[in-house]
Amino acid sequence: MTALINPEVTFVVPCYKLAHLLPDCVNSILSQTYSNFEVLIMDDCSPDNTAEVAQSFQDPRVKHVRNEINIGHIANFNKGISLARGKYIWLISADDRLRRPYVLERYVKVMDAHPEIGYVFCPAMGLQDGEETEIVSYSFHGTHDTIFKGHDFLDKLIRFNCVEAPSAMARKQCYLKGMFPSDLPWGHDWYLWCLFALYYDVAYLAEPMVNYRHHEHSITNFFFRDGINILIDNEIRVRWYVKEYAKASGFPSVARKCDDSIFTFCVNQIISRGPTSSVSELILEQFERSSIENSHILRDEREIRERVYIALGDHYYWHHDFSWALQYYEYAVKHNPLLLRILTKYVLLRLGPLGIYFLDRLSVLKRRVIAIVAPMR
Repeated sequence: MTALINPEVTFVVPCYKLAHLLPDCVNSILSQTYSNFEVLIMDDCSPDNTAEVAQSFQDPRVKHVRNEINIGHIANFNKGISLARGKYIWLISADDRLRRPYVLERYVKVMDAHPEIGYVFCPAMGLQDGEETEIVSYSFHGTHDTIFKGHDFLDKLIRFNCVEAPSAMARKQCYLKGMFPSDLPWGHDWYLWCLFALYYDVAYLAEPMVNYRHHEHSITNFFFRDGINILIDNEIRVRWYVKEYAKASGFPSVARKCDDSIFTFCVNQIISRGPTSSVSELILEQFERSSIENSHILRDEREIRERVYIALGDHYYWHHDFSWALQYYEYAVKHNPLLLRILTKYVLLRLGPLGIYFLDRLSVLKRRVIAIVAPMR
């Protein structure tokens, strides 16, 4: 087979210290029923025998690109995309693989038939120690092939990343909207799926046709094991960045949903981990810094921050943890002394048992008023 002059698809295969897994990945690509593609093995100056393995494939569609110095995974991804000649780009790490020989054919077919679609993906099947495990739960979106309206899918996507990276193929023109951000070592793909869904619809094929490999040296495992600070920071930053982009691009409703996602993430993480955990302290620290750095409208930043503090204060109050309730109400009041309802709670809590008694009575009275007024509406 001769090298293709105009490949329809480019597989970008980043590889660093994964030479032992590279054949599994590349051979799963070369065995596809659809053959109009190129494979760029992006060797990030790997100290193992990646170069030797990459040059062993007897197929002119495979090209080995070695960086003279290690540039890091984000820059390596972006370099591969910039070199891609295909109309469609599929970025799949050397430790993952295609599970079905017809997946590329199905992907190209749906993309060619629907120019309004920006990217297509499917559920991923876990792979560990050479054995398949189970479908990656967050990548599963039902048993039927579906074309989601971009903003409808974004409603779910902005809450959590529900696209497994090695299962997605995107139009090259999508990357004109943005490349992988250099300051998001975690969540960079999530950010782009959100960005693309602002402008394009999203196709989902229900059959799991890709394997996502779990292993000790994966990037994901590193962040969950040793990089929790980066992970938490990036979880917040992705939402801020999408919000800023959406607002600047004329999508205010999407920006508001990003605000809700930031609020929900911060509150849920702190409550689930406990207010004294180092991670909870980190979340608040990162939330404060991210909101200041990334929100150009002070009113928006203050509103989200206040919502977080008030929700935490209310949670701990109803769970009779009055010291932490007082702490979060104090944070809220310091940021906005005009919050009369919260100021009242703060002052009464500072009075101790007597103040708590009055707060409880006020809550009972409020519930009674709601019960009387609600049927009248």
